[in-house]
Amino acid sequence: MKRLNYKVLEETGYQGYLLKKAPEKVLQFGEGNFLRAFVDYWFDLANEKAGWNGKCVLVQPIGGGLAKMINEQEGLYTLYLRGSEKGQKVDDRRVISSVSRCLNPYEADDYKAMMEVAASDDLEIIVSNTTEAGIVYDPSCKQEDCPPASFPAKLTQVLHHRYQAGKSGIIMLACELIDNNGKELLKCVNQYIDQWGMEEGFRTYVNEECTFCGSLVDRIVPGRIRDPKETEELNRKHGYEDPLLDVGEVFGVWVIEGGEKLNDILPFRKAGIEDKVFVVPDMSPYKKRKVRILNGAHTGFVLGAYLAGQDIVRDCMQDEVIKNFMNKMLYEEVIPTLPLDKEDLMQFAAAVQDRFNNPFVNHELMSISLNSTSKWKARNMPSFLGYIEQKKELPVCLTMSLAAYIAFYSNEIQCLTDAGLVCRRPAGNEYTVSDDRWVLEFYEAHKDDSEEALVHAVLTNIQMWDQDLTSIGGLEAAVTAGLKKIRTEGAGAAYQSCL
Repeated sequence: MKRLNYKVLEETGYQGYLLKKAPEKVLQFGEGNFLRAFVDYWFDLANEKAGWNGKCVLVQPIGGGLAKMINEQEGLYTLYLRGSEKGQKVDDRRVISSVSRCLNPYEADDYKAMMEVAASDDLEIIVSNTTEAGIVYDPSCKQEDCPPASFPAKLTQVLHHRYQAGKSGIIMLACELIDNNGKELLKCVNQYIDQWGMEEGFRTYVNEECTFCGSLVDRIVPGRIRDPKETEELNRKHGYEDPLLDVGEVFGVWVIEGGEKLNDILPFRKAGIEDKVFVVPDMSPYKKRKVRILNGAHTGFVLGAYLAGQDIVRDCMQDEVIKNFMNKMLYEEVIPTLPLDKEDLMQFAAAVQDRFNNPFVNHELMSISLNSTSKWKARNMPSFLGYIEQKKELPVCLTMSLAAYIAFYSNEIQCLTDAGLVCRRPAGNEYTVSDDRWVLEFYEAHKDDSEEALVHAVLTNIQMWDQDLTSIGGLEAAVTAGLKKIRTEGAGAAYQSCL
């Protein structure tokens, strides 16, 4: 079977949107599944819906990558967006044509080509998603390296070449999953300007003419179809082979931090997708929305759900007790503490239920359970404390969630191994709790405690929570009662008691 390219696609009779030739307006560091299912998808929509007429040049951030394969397919690849939307199953296919080519800067010709793109009149935007470890200052990188190892050093070279060519400043959109990603990237670039002794005019250019934007990205991208038989079936159905095939969930939001003038350059408002990709002066409320609602829901219900016999998130959404427990926690205890439009928060929470009900993704509860101590502190504690401050009472579901966390970490502890703390589920099978070693050693040391003693030890552990939680009136008694209920009647009954 023939590999996907423009000629092969034409032979199959494909009727979807395609843009074969356009100026290269975006230089994108990263060519992996996430960026191709997210950033390049939005630019593809902008081409179709706003006549943006732009292409993205991809750059491999490391030596090994997809450049050869992407170029063999002329930048084309198939994207499936799959999931559940308003309770309905969605399985959309789109051939993405917003990518022109991919460069491997570790090859001399491609490094030169990257610099040619950097000095182009067409270039407007640079995008990056080089993993959380990508935005790091590495002092071993030298200005004469072709290329330097770190992404910020590569970017400094690219911007310096553009500055020397007398071209206008660019918009930098950082997508890495770290706090203040745009500001951290700019900080690294300034460190290289200092280290390499670069001219003051270039420092001014970077800090005043270029715009470094932080951004928040939100889309789950499995990236591959796991069943090879399904892949073969799709190949036969569509008439081509596509080893670059990509899969993401239907839901997607890209929040970009910056001034209103960005909308004059970025094409997303003109494309009518400003509900999905939008510019705001401060993205921190949206980060809170994601962390406290999406991530907080996960951490808030999965530990008890696992003890109740569930294994994957989707099945939890078919369990009326667990689903209703999650929704009560989100709508009555989390949303009231968040500083955003309530209608927006309600819509986001409704989308979360759809996302958790995705018929194409088997999201295992045990994978979500990793490092739940720090997760509960970061994701659930702010809502918990905010609710108490507002209502002057304990939030029922979040309090039970804390009891479920303790139950999960202490249920019939068998032993502590190099892999983690081995516990036994009420159903009889063993499971391994993964967390920081000191957390696991704490629970192992308290495995013979009564419920009262264990809860007191957990709530007074300053290392866990940065505070003594027994100072919150009624909390110790409520968590103890919750833990006893989970251990005697089961987590399902404990969740039911909150409704």
